[in-house]
Order: sequence, then C-alpha cells, then structure tokens
Amino acid sequence: MYDVNAVRADFPILSRQVNNRPLVYLDNGASAQKPKVVIDAITTAYSHEYANVHRGLHTLSNLATEKYEAVRGIVARFLNAPSEDEIVFTSGTTEGINLISYAWAAPRLQPGDEIVLSVMEHHANIVPWHFLRERQGVVLKWVEVDAKGDLDPQAVIDAIGPRTKLVAITQMSNVTGTVVDVARICAAAREKGVPVLVDGSQGAVHMPVDVSAMGCDFYAITGHKLYGPSGSGAMFIAKERMAEMRPFLGGGDMIREVGRDFVSYNDAPMKFEAGTPGIVQQIGMGVALNYLMGIGMDKIAAHEQSLRDHARAKLAGLNWLTVQGNSDTKGAIFSFTLQGAAHAHDISTILDKRGIAVRAGTHCAMPLMEHMGVGATCRASFGMYNTLEEVDKLVDALEFCHELFG
Repeated sequence: MYDVNAVRADFPILSRQVNNRPLVYLDNGASAQKPKVVIDAITTAYSHEYANVHRGLHTLSNLATEKYEAVRGIVARFLNAPSEDEIVFTSGTTEGINLISYAWAAPRLQPGDEIVLSVMEHHANIVPWHFLRERQGVVLKWVEVDAKGDLDPQAVIDAIGPRTKLVAITQMSNVTGTVVDVARICAAAREKGVPVLVDGSQGAVHMPVDVSAMGCDFYAITGHKLYGPSGSGAMFIAKERMAEMRPFLGGGDMIREVGRDFVSYNDAPMKFEAGTPGIVQQIGMGVALNYLMGIGMDKIAAHEQSLRDHARAKLAGLNWLTVQGNSDTKGAIFSFTLQGAAHAHDISTILDKRGIAVRAGTHCAMPLMEHMGVGATCRASFGMYNTLEEVDKLVDALEFCHELFG
C-alpha cells in the first residue's frame, strides 16, 4: 500500500508555504525536491566524513572513497546493469550524453553518417549531435511524433539506414510525458548493428528501469530529478561500447602513468572520470536511489499513474485549455496552453501566487515546440509526493486564470 502522506513527511520543503499558501510543487520535471535522508547524508558527509577520494591513505579519504564508490553498485542495481564497471559517474545527463558524443561518436563517425533522433528530444540530446553535424558533417535524421504526441517505435526503426551509426532517443518526453517503447527500438537496432543511446532523465524517475532487458548501449540518468543533489548523475555504458571509447577529459584519476612524452590510461570506468568528482553529490544520489528502491519504483509508478488519470480527466473538462500531447502511454506530465491571450509566463506567475509551482517556456525542447505550433507552454509535472488534492488545486487555479483573462 502506497502511503503518500508518509512519503510527503520525508520531504521537509513540502511543509512550507509560498505566498501564504501551502506549497504545491509541480515542477518535478525540472528538478525534484529532496527527502530528509538525502539532506542528512549530505550534511553528515560535509560535517564528519569529507576528504578527497582515491588519492589518500588516511582515514577520512578511505571513508569518503568507500562511500563514493559504493554508489556505483547502487546505480547498477537501480538500472539492473550487468556490472558496476559499466557505470560511469557524471554531473548529470548533459555531461553523460556529451561524453558519448566526444568519446564514442566523434572518433567513429564520418561525413554523411547519420544519427537518428526524435523531434521531442531535450536539447541535451540534440545539441551534442549538432556539434558533430557542424564539425564533422554528420547528418541528423528526425522522426516526428503524431497529433497525440506518440512516437511510433516503428517509425524510428524505419529511419535506420545503411549510414546510421547511432539512435539517440528519450524514454519519456519531458514536455508531454509520452513514454517510448525503447526496448522495441533497441531490439531492432541491435539486429541492424546500430547502437542506441537512451535519455533516461525522466524515464528513470517515473518507472522501473532494466537496461539489461531493454538492450540499450548507453543509458543516462541525472541525480537531481531522482530526488538527489544537483551535479550528480551516471551513464550506463555497455562493456563492448566502453572498449570503443577514447578518454573525454584528461586529468587525475583517469591515468595510470604520465611522463614527458607518454601517457597511459586507467581502466574503465575510471578512464572516463577525470579530476576531483562531485563526491558528496554522488553519495547523496546513492542515498536517493536507495530511498526510491526502498519504496519500490513499481509502487511509485502506480501512484503517479493515478495522478495522471485524475489530472487527465480533470483537465479534459476545461474546454478552453489545450493539453499538448495527450498520449495514452503518457506519464504524469502535462504541458498546456490557454485559449486567448494568456501567455504561459503569465499563467505560471498567477499560479505561483496561489502557491503552485509549475514551469513555463520551451522546456529545452524547441524542435518539439515548433512541431506542436506553440511558442511556449505551462508544464505541471507530478512526482512521488504529489496528491490528488493537489491536482484539484491546479485545476481550480487554472479556472481562476481563465476567469481573470476572460
């Protein structure tokens, strides 16, 4: 039985007020709040256990290293990766995808080679490939979504041609909440010998993830959306792909020996982790992932599906509101516009006055905005601690906006 009130009690910030109203935090798609167990772990790490990792032989360094490296195994369990040696720590999904672009794709792709991606990708899964387009003549092949916001996996598969060297696809849209059948795409791409990178920034937050069953080559997560600290994240990289990668960043930890006219590199995954890392951030992410696994991602997913269904029904009753992308497979993310002159930024500001936090803008997904024919939307994105009552508060506030704008 999922006890949302018990979950809410774990998040200190949810007890505060905003503009003399109880906080209704619906901006989880941008960044999630942190449970007390994560906040306490960060405080303890800085107050009693902090030192640099890997380099020291003293007690604090050994303790920090032990806690930091333990997170690699936690991430592997969370993603059901075959080995923790296939987990590379990053500062988040953006760095993770750039790592693949620089370390795997750039040395391998030639002018005219193709990368297949969908129109609903986040900029973090677009701009690194534009670098290759600009600098190396790589071709980006775009796959459209339909009127409901669905991405047909067969359309992605059909876009794979003889020059395709990578498919880069999101598991869940940060704008519409559309869930993509990435396992089907991975299976077909593998038959064609084409690797698949999956952006799991949203997917890993809202559903159980099994990269072994999925069959992807790369899978990116970011800690701050997973109820952990900002500046934390990880990349699952299949061993055969990791062996094909050259180092991305140069510095300490990623080397074995350095001389005046030679350098040799550390074993993977350390080979791709240069310099002093976000030690406490990664420790905090590990605590957050253990917290999620302790509750159960299947239970979290079921709770959020109830929020989605309630919000879908309630928003459908507002005939002056347009939900952008209303896929049958969507998660609890709703982007919408109001008919008339109300701008998304105005709506967001009015909602904030009622204690409701939503996001307004293009959501780092300009190609999708252009495809949908809108300049900006408001986005209400729900998380594990949101309630049905908060859905109702959102709807009441939107009705107030409608009355206000006439």
